Amino acid sequence: MFFTYLRRELRRRRKAALVVASGLALGIALVIVVNSASAGMRQAQGKVLESLYGLGTDMTVTKAAPPPSEGGRERPRFNFDAQDGDETQSSDIVMPQGFETLASSTVGKVADQTGVAGAVGGLSLSVLKVDGEFKPGEFAPRENTSGGGGGGGGTGGPQGEVRGGGANFDVNSYTVYGTDTAHQDLGPLTSSKITDGRTFETTETDAEVAVVDSAYAKEKKYKVGSDVTIKGTKFEIVGIATADSGDASANLYIPLKQAQTLSDSKDKVTTVYVKADDSQQIAAVKSAVQKNIPGTTVTTSADLADRVSGSLSTASDLATSVGKWLSIAVLIAAFVVAGLLTMSAVTRRVQEFGTLKALGWKSGRVTRQVVGEAMVNGLVGGALGIAVGVAGAYVLTAVSPSLTAEVGSAAAGPGGGGGGMIRAGGPAGQAADKAIEIALTAPISAATIALAVGLAVTGGLIAGAFGGWRASRLRPADALRRVE
Repeated sequence: MFFTYLRRELRRRRKAALVVASGLALGIALVIVVNSASAGMRQAQGKVLESLYGLGTDMTVTKAAPPPSEGGRERPRFNFDAQDGDETQSSDIVMPQGFETLASSTVGKVADQTGVAGAVGGLSLSVLKVDGEFKPGEFAPRENTSGGGGGGGGTGGPQGEVRGGGANFDVNSYTVYGTDTAHQDLGPLTSSKITDGRTFETTETDAEVAVVDSAYAKEKKYKVGSDVTIKGTKFEIVGIATADSGDASANLYIPLKQAQTLSDSKDKVTTVYVKADDSQQIAAVKSAVQKNIPGTTVTTSADLADRVSGSLSTASDLATSVGKWLSIAVLIAAFVVAGLLTMSAVTRRVQEFGTLKALGWKSGRVTRQVVGEAMVNGLVGGALGIAVGVAGAYVLTAVSPSLTAEVGSAAAGPGGGGGGMIRAGGPAGQAADKAIEIALTAPISAATIALAVGLAVTGGLIAGAFGGWRASRLRPADALRRVE
């Protein structure tokens, strides 16, 4: 009887039911699109942070920047020998990025902290290579214009001048990352995939081998088997890596010991990459490291996320603030409108409900009938909202607008240098903006669909509560009073 009456009433009042369902559908669809877009931006931000950290890294430990009062760091210097004749000169300066290093023993200290699952050290280097030649000038004697012959110009005066000569130098900069080949599960190289050749073997702790980033390899025409010379040491390229995020952390990767030797940084690292036992304990691990290992700066992915700027950050803020409150406002309006429409429909059906009560229907039965109708309207609205929301998310993914994220990049030494090790702020606060383009997607999760169903049920219950309250107040006399 309940379902028969319910089906007949909904069919008879399908226009009114469609209006209520459409209002709920609009709010639910907006929630799905906003949630999906927010999830897509979180994924995009995760890709940016992967390029900063490497997969599985929860935090990094670097040396704290010295106070400004301690003075600036020693600037790099090039020394060339002046010789007669045309002379080709070449010099490499290899220096740690940020000029700040930690003792290798810091890696073990960090690994011993409670809550740390693993810690790996790395050495980020900037290489400045200068190639060119000096060309000495030629001495040209002065012409004698006095007519008196002899040396001209007076006793002891200059007999001529130097003409021509000079120098022509080309400056090239690139970045090198020293990786611990025995522990390759953490660090920037983990955010890249080997697309040609191989990665390091665990036994190559001090081997003269290198892995090159694909973009840099294309620029310099490097291939697997090619040689690259750094400060007089020739390295064989054994693999080519492509960064997952499209932006590599370094141009070249070499074993850590080789990097320490080239930069005169024996037993030194610039960064310690840390993985926590539990992602919920990252804040506690950060506090423990800062307390027990003084002179260090600990940066978590949350810290870096706060420093990401650009259109990605703007869109994320818009989705989390304006989008959230807009969704809430639309939902509240949809629920209230659905409730008022349901209550208005009950008022127009006063004769019907009054007659049913006169025939023996209890107030509870009338209320359940109204709530049942409202629930069906809510579920229909939920189905429509899910369909519209999924379509909106699909369109957003298909259009795939490109967003940019700007993050701090540790200085790559004088003159900069592409492909620098990306770190927010850097040890010395030498930050330079580096833009990364990310394609926005709008993935729909099961949790989002469950939320939509919950909102549909909630909307039906709210509308049913309004209508049920109005129906429970009707009396048979109201119906008899309006009978003509």
